Amino acid sequence: MKVTKKTKVKRSPKRGFYDKKTIYKILDNHFVCQIAFVYEGYPVVIPTIYGRDNDNLYMHGATVSRMLLELEKGVPISINITQTDGIVLARSAFHHSLNYQSVTIFGEATLVIGENERLKALKIISDQIIPNRWDEVRLPNEKELKATKILKIPIIEASAKIRQGPPSDEKEDYNLPIWAGVIPITSIIQNPISDPKLKEGIPIPESVKELRKKR
Repeated sequence: MKVTKKTKVKRSPKRGFYDKKTIYKILDNHFVCQIAFVYEGYPVVIPTIYGRDNDNLYMHGATVSRMLLELEKGVPISINITQTDGIVLARSAFHHSLNYQSVTIFGEATLVIGENERLKALKIISDQIIPNRWDEVRLPNEKELKATKILKIPIIEASAKIRQGPPSDEKEDYNLPIWAGVIPITSIIQNPISDPKLKEGIPIPESVKELRKKR
């Protein structure tokens, strides 16, 4: 992916990655992003669900959504996805840090109009969260589709930033009698809890079972 003035990692540049393989791997491990844009002169950051299809991100919401109404105008946006992998404890307070994987994308959104692409985008977003769940449920009806707006953001300007490994202390601090190391952080998919109104005899679907295996 082309490095631009906006995507180039300036602080700790060795942690910057610009290849699609690294960027898309981080994107595909998540489904919630933070979108930043300027609305009526002030900055706004809003979390939302996304789905990736090749070199595009899709997101959806209500047709009256303030964010979607603004973004469809083509205003500049920044998108961030961050995964925290560990708390890095150094011997000095100054060198405490985090292990993390993040992606930042710059671009503009366009409104998805065609019905075929709209349905495809909704399936992509659904599969980003739980693969194959789309095939197990009632699909959106005409009223629901009419109330839903879908945007597409091309992944053109993007970079990843990753920190891994132990703390980096000052040379003279390694002799201090202070514990240092990493406290790992992981996300765990726990056992599903059935809806209290679920009819008896309905088993846990395959999509949920597979999700438990993978995560």
